[in-house]
Amino acid sequence: MTTTPKRYLITSALPYANGLKHIGHLAGAYIPADIYVRYLRAQKRDVVFVCGSDEHGTAIPIQAMKEGTTPQAIIDKYHGIMKQNFDDLSISFDIYDRTSNPVHHETTQEFFTYLNDRGELEVKESEQYYDEEAQTFLADRYIKGTCPNCGFTGAYGDQCEKCGTSLSPDDLIDPVSTLSGKPPVKKATKHWYLPLNKHEDWLRNWILNEHQADWKTNVLGQCKSWIDAGLQPRAVTRDLDWGVKVPLPDAEGKVLYVWFDAPIGYISATKQWAKNTGKDWEPYWLDKDTKLVHFIGKDNIVFHCIIFPVMLRLHDFIVPDNVPANEFMNLEGDKMSTSRNWKLDMQDYIDDFIKKENGGPQLADSLRYYLATILPETKDSEFTWKGFQDAVNGELVAVFANFFNRTFVLMHKLAGGKVPRFHNDIADAKDNELIEEIKKSKGGIENLLEEYKFRDALFNVIDLARKGNKYMQEKEPWIKAKQTNSEGAVTAEAQAQIDNCLHVCLQLCANLAIFINPFLPNTAKKMCHMMKVVDKMLEWDNAGSLKLLSVGYSLRAPELLFRKIEDAEVQYQVDKLKAGLEKSKMEQEKANGNEPAAVSKEQTSMVDTPQPANVKAEIVYDDFDRLDLRIGTILTAEKVQKADKLLKLEVDLGFEKRTIVSGIAQHFTPEELLNKQVIVVANLAPRKMRGIESQGMILTAEEPDGKLILVNPDSLAKNGSNVK
Repeated sequence: MTTTPKRYLITSALPYANGLKHIGHLAGAYIPADIYVRYLRAQKRDVVFVCGSDEHGTAIPIQAMKEGTTPQAIIDKYHGIMKQNFDDLSISFDIYDRTSNPVHHETTQEFFTYLNDRGELEVKESEQYYDEEAQTFLADRYIKGTCPNCGFTGAYGDQCEKCGTSLSPDDLIDPVSTLSGKPPVKKATKHWYLPLNKHEDWLRNWILNEHQADWKTNVLGQCKSWIDAGLQPRAVTRDLDWGVKVPLPDAEGKVLYVWFDAPIGYISATKQWAKNTGKDWEPYWLDKDTKLVHFIGKDNIVFHCIIFPVMLRLHDFIVPDNVPANEFMNLEGDKMSTSRNWKLDMQDYIDDFIKKENGGPQLADSLRYYLATILPETKDSEFTWKGFQDAVNGELVAVFANFFNRTFVLMHKLAGGKVPRFHNDIADAKDNELIEEIKKSKGGIENLLEEYKFRDALFNVIDLARKGNKYMQEKEPWIKAKQTNSEGAVTAEAQAQIDNCLHVCLQLCANLAIFINPFLPNTAKKMCHMMKVVDKMLEWDNAGSLKLLSVGYSLRAPELLFRKIEDAEVQYQVDKLKAGLEKSKMEQEKANGNEPAAVSKEQTSMVDTPQPANVKAEIVYDDFDRLDLRIGTILTAEKVQKADKLLKLEVDLGFEKRTIVSGIAQHFTPEELLNKQVIVVANLAPRKMRGIESQGMILTAEEPDGKLILVNPDSLAKNGSNVK
């Protein structure tokens, strides 16, 4: 039996203080962590939630050059913005610190010294690029050249921003320094390395054996890939003048590499929190009865699952219990990209929704809700403005808020604005069924939250509200209110039935406030206000109770929990997104020394040339390459109840089995699909259809007469094989 840890330390990835952060970051590391932390607090557990700005590394001075200012000015600017953004979106850190804090510099230098003094680091000399004119070694981002993959002339020493290929400075053709514009030379330099290769056996056992059952498959898969490929020593220092200085007399001009420095920020932030609150920081990092959980995006898996755990173990700190890393979130059919201006910054959402006249904290919860429903928990997901509108209007407003509002309106109209009593002697099957749903929901939601399955947990909360709406519709208290006696008063029998319905619905409202609190804290607080109860009612022990609101207690008049998202708002955001992309393209053309091309007469006439029917707009190879097409075999097929066009399929993709809901029921019987191999779009964002989450799409061809044909391989292929 799993025992409850004595305390919890929860971290979210430290965001770089070099620019605005978008909602992909929010969904990856901050919303999930905040949901989990708020749940733990409701459980009255000892939990500390730390984060802070990552203010070192080459990204900071590069941004300072772009904005014509100093690195210190950059970190001061963006630290303040990010801290306020998180506050506006109700992310409840116990401390949001910064790595420029003196406590962090001291902690990081002590960490390095501890490892170095014990012989856990290696010193190596290597040749690296050096700018003779600027008299400095060049970090990867200070070197530009031609990409060997696509020929782009503005590729950086770590990545080509045109084709996305990861690079090293040695890969570049005709490299030049971004500081002087001159070709760099190779020069010998000394650095300290963490020999990860010496810790492969421990990592393999710890990750792939001890955590095989409780870590996400996407995290385990990436870790296994790194370990199987063979780990190499990794430099912990670099030649740079911005960062934490290496605390050795023979390390002039060197700082600690940001990947070594940044995660230690979790420790220094905990120290600062302890100093601020008069607490002791050490048990949170040294006591094995502490549960450490890192919330990150998939690009940080190697640092938090392989490198940082080795560092922690060598320093006798605890290692993480779990690293529930999320995949990436795309935007309107494309990967989010700051360089291409294809993004939705947290600041933009705050300005356009929360800070507007009809905005406020409830609009923060609207975004939190939609992001929580599409969290990229095991594979990439997608944010669309239409999806946001549908989630808010069709679920938050039409289901959750509708139930709460109807209950309060009817309570004031049919029960004098007070909580009516429950008449046990006339309770029927429908009353008892909903009461049992309320009681058992606590355990189901709790288990999902403990397993970091936040999407499923939220679905269960909304589904409980949906069941409340169904119950109310079946009980029809407004109809029973028409059963009157000769004096025009509602009959005693009818009033008792009304009382029972409203009593159960009001107790459900109170339970919904508890369940929704980790996800939508502002909404839960507003619900408590209308129920005239203190926030203490939101403690998890109270969930499942049918005695949260006392009989005869007066409640406030209903207020709308959410407002609808209008079509005009959605269109404005889509237009704004497209305009930003076009502006970015024009700026890139100018940066490359090209003026945006004018549209010629010939080009104009080509636009007017009729195209073949149904042929879509031209795409480039990168658009196609984003599709993950896999071979799969249909194992089971069955019709979806009350859906003439839908079939529920179980498809074996080799590496896992997927549930796929497909609108092909009018073209194929379930029996004729069994054991058929099909081509599956494996990276399509999940979508709920008739309450079933569809995890992909099978490809079909449509003939001129409308008949569908399965697209499948000519000969049997191995399940999971890529289709290219």
